[in-house]
Parts: sequence; structure tokens; C-alpha cells
Amino acid sequence: MLKVSEILRVKGHTLYTATPDMPITKALETMSEQDIGSLVIMEHGELVGMLTFREIIRHLHANGGNTGANTIRSIMDDAPVSVTPNTSAEEVQRLMLDKHARYMPVMDGPVLQGVISFYDMAQAIVAAQQFENNMLKAYIRDWPGDGEALKAEERS
Repeated sequence: MLKVSEILRVKGHTLYTATPDMPITKALETMSEQDIGSLVIMEHGELVGMLTFREIIRHLHANGGNTGANTIRSIMDDAPVSVTPNTSAEEVQRLMLDKHARYMPVMDGPVLQGVISFYDMAQAIVAAQQFENNMLKAYIRDWPGDGEALKAEERS
């Protein structure tokens, strides 16, 4: 069973964080330059929220396309659903679908380990399916065929 820790190991542990008091314009700049869809919001070493393109788009829509002087705190999700390194991929899929979450922080107790995205999940599932397909093909290829059974009969 595929676990979050395995997905993070393949993905890497690069994290992009921000503080709640950072201006939204700075968050936009970081997300654009790094080509990322979320920022983990940390305060005093603790996870206090998530900022995704969803919150930014809602804010821009509500404010006529302007960010104003608002800070991340005013728009962030201050109660993000998180998972642990031992959470199964199936459980992450279920949570993402149930909560409409494209990004989930991975917490090991109070320590942030990384972020799992919907894309990361799709990539991991495809890789696992390809591995399983390759294993099945190798098993079938090595299956004793009728020709081998006849040869064994002839030897007796």
C-alpha cells in the first residue's frame, strides 16, 4: 500500500512557506516565480494555514481584480486538512475529493514534512499502475506454456 512518505521521497522536500502578515502581492509573486499553486503559512514555527490559487482568485474576484494592501491572513484557509507520512494514498485521494482540496500539508506531529498535491497523487498512482503492469507482464512472460509442458512430458 502506497504511503504519503513514499510520495514525498520521490517528490522531494522543497517547501515554499509564507507568514500570515505577508502582503498578498508578495505571495502572488512567489507563487508565480516558483510555478507553485500553494504556500504553507507558518507562524512561530507552526502551521497556521494554506494559501492556494483558489483563495487568491476568490479575493481578486471580490475586489475587482485588486489585491489592495491585504495580507495573507485575510484570505488564507486557517484550518487546512493535513495528513501524516503514514497516511495511505487511498485515504489522501478520499480526503482530497471530500474536502475539494488540491493541496494537503503533511505533518509529523507538529513538524511540517511537505505538501502533497493532486498532481503528486496522480503521478504516484500512474507510476504504481505502470509498475504493477510491468510485474504482471513479466509474470505472464515467465508462465510455463504448453510447449514447456510437452517437453517435460517427453522427458518422462
